[in-house]
Amino acid sequence: MSALSMGTPTVHKDLSLISLVPKWSGLESAVPLEEFFDSIESSAQIGRWDEIDRLRIATLRLTDAAKMFYNGCTELHEENVNREDFKSTFRRRFRDIHPDQYHFMKLQTAREGRNQSLQQFAERCRGLAQKIMGKTDDPVARRIHRENTERMLLASFISGFAGKVGKHFQYQSPRNL
Repeated sequence: MSALSMGTPTVHKDLSLISLVPKWSGLESAVPLEEFFDSIESSAQIGRWDEIDRLRIATLRLTDAAKMFYNGCTELHEENVNREDFKSTFRRRFRDIHPDQYHFMKLQTAREGRNQSLQQFAERCRGLAQKIMGKTDDPVARRIHRENTERMLLASFISGFAGKVGKHFQYQSPRNL
């Protein structure tokens, strides 16, 4: 008699959600490390992944410098390593060496690049904004940080355009990116 016929619920892990986790290279052009970790956690909750699944998927999505670091880091290959060990090791190795003020300045002075599309400039500004977002476990503080960062992002994006496009954005005063 099968588990289904006995009325016992079965847990189905949806591993197709792996594609929602971006590959992470550890390079400057990569999504921020915390965004990589957040995408794993979000996908894991939907797919009901356990601790081992989360860790394996994180390692599968590593590329370039991040993969080389992982392969060479013996402490991450020990039997008792867990996801928090993995995260803290990667945070130490790939921490941003620039102070917060550096990222504020980069966002405030961002300008549309030559031959850069509107979408490319928006993505560059978003990446800079991610780097200034406050890191906290308090959901209220996180919401406030996100709202303030969104306002700074929009102001920097609008002021980053020169010429007629810039004037148009300034006169239109959009409410969001």
